[in-house]
Amino acid sequence: MRLNHTITGPQVGLPILLAHGLFGQGRNLGALARRLSDARPVVTVDMRNHGDSFHDAVHDYVAMAGDLADVIADLGGQADVVGHSMGGKAAMALALTRPELVRKLAIMDIAPVAYGHTQEHLIDAMESLDLGAVDRRSTADAMLAERVDDPGVRAFLLQSLDLKSDPKAWRLNLPALRDQMGQILGWPEDLPKAGFGGPVLEIAGERSDYLSEAGQAALREHFPQARVIRVKDAGHWLHADAPEAVAQILVSFLGEG
Repeated sequence: MRLNHTITGPQVGLPILLAHGLFGQGRNLGALARRLSDARPVVTVDMRNHGDSFHDAVHDYVAMAGDLADVIADLGGQADVVGHSMGGKAAMALALTRPELVRKLAIMDIAPVAYGHTQEHLIDAMESLDLGAVDRRSTADAMLAERVDDPGVRAFLLQSLDLKSDPKAWRLNLPALRDQMGQILGWPEDLPKAGFGGPVLEIAGERSDYLSEAGQAALREHFPQARVIRVKDAGHWLHADAPEAVAQILVSFLGEG
């Protein structure tokens, strides 16, 4: 099975592969893809159990790295890879296990460590919606607001609600994501360390706590050559908080291929 993906920009040149985070989908990174696609093809994927990609009971980083490897193989055998959050962990796992497929690696606001928080409360909130009673997105937002206070988080989640399908449905395999939450928050300790020799850049949000001192130490352990840039006034969703700054950092790092 192959991940659903979209190619933006020219059809020639070394591609840039963009991998989104938990509860996202490829089109969440569409603005970034357009900004990066002046001279090179940019491929946005829907990760497994997200968007229009396949559903599977397994949702760990070895499997997600394998999915990305299959896409890169179909694209010609090598790419620059950019991943945010869950997608960043998948991108790191790919670079460590299949380094020949990755020329440059850019990680957005995540570290190769296990995190102590959980996102199951958001799954609870999404599963609580009576989708049969939803006639428009504003109705779903009002219902979701009973459990999710932050309007930005609600808007992000509702991008994955398909109101045109019959019956209406989430474009997320919520049962699998709940079951595999430990895998998503964790990090496989048996992956190779320092097995990737290409350039590595970590872009972190200045207001985010996802790249702690311990996380940065783990990043250096796996990728000794990694550089870290913090984006001013940006949180975990830094590409939404500071789109131009993040795009310019990536353009400078990735070059023209």
